Amino acid sequence: MLRIHNTLSKQLEKFTPQEETHVSFYHCGPTVYWVQHIGNMRGMTMADLIRRSLEYLGYNVDFVRNYTDVGHLTSDEDEGEDKMEKGAKREGKTPEEIAAKYIKLFEHDIQSLNHLTLKSRFKPTATDYIPQMISMVEELLENGFAYTTPKAIYFDVQKKKDYTKLSRQKLEFNKSGAGTGDVADPDKRNPQDFAVWFFKTGVHKNALQTWKSPFNSPEVEDGEGFPGWHIECSAMSRALLGDTLDIHMGGIEHIPVHHTNEIAQSESATGKTFVNYWIHNEHLTVDGAKMAKSSGTSYSLSDITDKGFEPLVLRYFFLNSHYRSKQNFTWEALEAAKISLERLTSRVRELNNEKPGEIDQTTNQKFISAIEDDFNIPEALAVSWELLKSDLDDATKLATILKFDEVLGLKLSETTPRSPALLPKEALKLLDKRLDARKNKNWDLSDTLRDQLKEEFGIEVKDTEEGQVIG
Repeated sequence: MLRIHNTLSKQLEKFTPQEETHVSFYHCGPTVYWVQHIGNMRGMTMADLIRRSLEYLGYNVDFVRNYTDVGHLTSDEDEGEDKMEKGAKREGKTPEEIAAKYIKLFEHDIQSLNHLTLKSRFKPTATDYIPQMISMVEELLENGFAYTTPKAIYFDVQKKKDYTKLSRQKLEFNKSGAGTGDVADPDKRNPQDFAVWFFKTGVHKNALQTWKSPFNSPEVEDGEGFPGWHIECSAMSRALLGDTLDIHMGGIEHIPVHHTNEIAQSESATGKTFVNYWIHNEHLTVDGAKMAKSSGTSYSLSDITDKGFEPLVLRYFFLNSHYRSKQNFTWEALEAAKISLERLTSRVRELNNEKPGEIDQTTNQKFISAIEDDFNIPEALAVSWELLKSDLDDATKLATILKFDEVLGLKLSETTPRSPALLPKEALKLLDKRLDARKNKNWDLSDTLRDQLKEEFGIEVKDTEEGQVIG
């Protein structure tokens, strides 16, 4: 029985999808104006692990992750410059060129981290769903939940009685929508009201990405403008997954503003529950502090690979922390992950001398129990190590660990039996030293070196009539 910690109830709940074997899963994707840092990549990887876990449990998952390519201001609220325009000015390109560039880089990174996302049916960009956003704004106006000023159309939070049910903040302390940029809108009814459509006027009069609309403003012809960030996810998720979603996921920073506003506008437009299970991942820190460009700690995946680490080492590092727990990145921790991954893949290489047997159902049930406990991936990884250290035969171990890798995503099926040419230099030195020990009949040293090879490199050495062999 799968149980999920639902941010809405703040409790562990039995998971019951709307359809018995089908799950609709929406994940807030990146704003594609810059390279995504490894904190963002952790959130993306956690969503990938949850998706893989659901599929392992037998669900057919309809997974949608969007690309925000317009309307996300430099604040998550209604303040500042559009991030896409900021990126365009920075690089002397159009917003469309910036989006294409950083979507390509993002997809390269998630492919390197072995995410399933590239296999998704839908990877919507906000600019492809402007008609659906306009339609939802029209519904909000018709239902009396939104109102128009000369500068924007706002959602009236006073009309949504349970507006703060996700954040559980008192309305007066909830993060406000501020104004339309750095100049407040005097016609705005409540400080917390947020924009669902910005007109091309005021601080946005020179906006680079705008569309005509049926909305009226005395300052703008043809209602020209662009959508607010929050309405984008509501419209895209509704168009692709329906009025009610089984799961919606994002970072904890989205709770008080973005996700709170998504709920308000979606439920006010449809009259239905927007999401049944809200999942939020915690942040990644670096050396115990928040990542920041100013301190040089806003690392990207290319920074990791430039240091000589394979992308899957970062994925393995992420496996060691629960999605709802903060995780601290250090280069020492990444080095430890590298060593552990090398030991894991070395052991699987040795098992690959065998043909896979049958999956061990007892161990598999332990693995399932771990992922059914709110997607406890660190525990699932521990079960994987228990398997490899067990007394089960190699063929059973191989079949079972390859099955587990459907969740772990470490490409273990691509490992091949190890040849001496592929061994680390340090391991080769120990093997040569062990040969000398056996020639000199120093059996104690031979045994010690055998144990050292297994402990440090995951290499099992067997003595045969032809001499010592690996595996």
